[in-house]
Amino acid sequence: MDRYVLYTFNMADVEDPELYVSAPIYKWQQTPEGKLCMKHGSDISYQISPDDYSYGYKVTLTGYINDKYVTYLSLKKKN
Repeated sequence: MDRYVLYTFNMADVEDPELYVSAPIYKWQQTPEGKLCMKHGSDISYQISPDDYSYGYKVTLTGYINDKYVTYLSLKKKN
């Protein structure tokens, strides 16, 4: 298993991004893709970094997941 980027999203400029990150992550966990990652992934964590294109933040969820599930997720990804 390799470490993959499972989900990314942007947040607005907030006072404490650690407080506001939980709602979008929980919302993603309720989607079919999020449920699959939570069931078959391991060591899932998030990183908060400044967004290069706005005054907000970029949040990236990463984790270890089997290659066959990565293939499934990439085919299901909405553009």
